[in-house]
Amino acid sequence: MTSGSAESVGMNAARLERISLAMQAYVDRGIYAGVSTIVARRGIVVHKGQYGFRDREAGVPMTEDTIFRLYSMTKPIVCTALMTLFEEGRFRLIDPIARYVPSLAGLKVLRADGTLADPKRPVMVRDVMAHTSGLSYHFLEDTPVGRMYADSKLINPKVPLCEAIDDLARYPLAFEPGSRWNYSVGIDVAARVIEVISGQTLSDFLRERVLQPLGMVDTAFAVSEGKRNRLAAMYGRPDLIAPGQTLKNSFAQWFGGLNERLDVMQTYPVDMPATFQRGGHGLFGTAGDYFRFAQMQANGGELEGVRILSRKTLELMHVNHIPLSLLPLSLDGLPLPGYGFGLGSRVALDVAQTGAPGSAGEFGWAGAAKTHYWVDPVEQVVGVFMTQSMSSFDLPELDLRAIAYGAIVD
Repeated sequence: MTSGSAESVGMNAARLERISLAMQAYVDRGIYAGVSTIVARRGIVVHKGQYGFRDREAGVPMTEDTIFRLYSMTKPIVCTALMTLFEEGRFRLIDPIARYVPSLAGLKVLRADGTLADPKRPVMVRDVMAHTSGLSYHFLEDTPVGRMYADSKLINPKVPLCEAIDDLARYPLAFEPGSRWNYSVGIDVAARVIEVISGQTLSDFLRERVLQPLGMVDTAFAVSEGKRNRLAAMYGRPDLIAPGQTLKNSFAQWFGGLNERLDVMQTYPVDMPATFQRGGHGLFGTAGDYFRFAQMQANGGELEGVRILSRKTLELMHVNHIPLSLLPLSLDGLPLPGYGFGLGSRVALDVAQTGAPGSAGEFGWAGAAKTHYWVDPVEQVVGVFMTQSMSSFDLPELDLRAIAYGAIVD
């Protein structure tokens, strides 16, 4: 991680100092126990900030080496790893998913009248990466299928990924593949494709193809005993991964001011690497580690002389794969205006509609415990925001973005 002056990359240092005021305000108001932020431009880190506590009750301050549960920010890493196999000609995006996961060959579509029908076309690999497969999540209520997932084996960290994915054959698809965008367990399926093609566990493959080459030394599906004192405490609303909790309930609880310390060890354990390997969540990591991953993307697939993917493969991943007729995107009724979706990440199409500064082609994603990152290839800006606040609907990432872009002066 190379640091340098803001002025050397066309930014104003005094304006960047506003980030500290804005982030500290969230801590002072009790919204977040602690926050960690990074902003870079043209590969130069121009801001790093630590605010508040990684454990408020124990009085342990937030530090650069604090480890966070990444939740859905696991997804872009898994999709990147899968695309290394794409570059080797090991699969095609248009391949039926059942070619690699035969248990999913008999999936049916749940029709509006409650009957089941064969899909008009098979679920393809790119469907599971772009969330157009017809799969769902147990915490989503916008289709009947989401509620069916309440007993899914994917929720149980003691169940291996192979068994958890085979278990999805019990459920119908919520819609015809390719006919709708719906956030889902699709990238868990993509993770199983990695295992089938490579013959390795997901954890070993990620470590070999992405984590070790990029020097992401604190990113894994477990936290070793010697590092657990660096793990950030969790706060917020009831555990979204646990059966029975829904996104809409979480929103109501957030709106009502609920903000408590949580124990999420039952759904997101620190010490079960043999079974707790998922594509949609599960990784732990630091802000600095995730910055290295994001900067690799900003660099067109390379970091410090190590190439993970080609520039053209990254471009394929971060163009919009969703037909315009299916936009705007919505997550269980919560709108995502101005964005399309690529292979594992959102993609900005209309900056005005996003409500935040940026550029067309900006991409990134977020996690359930309020982790967030973005990459802007046009302005060559990378930003990382980390805290641990389950189902927070506050928008500090937009404040971070507004200040970061407001500091560009060239």
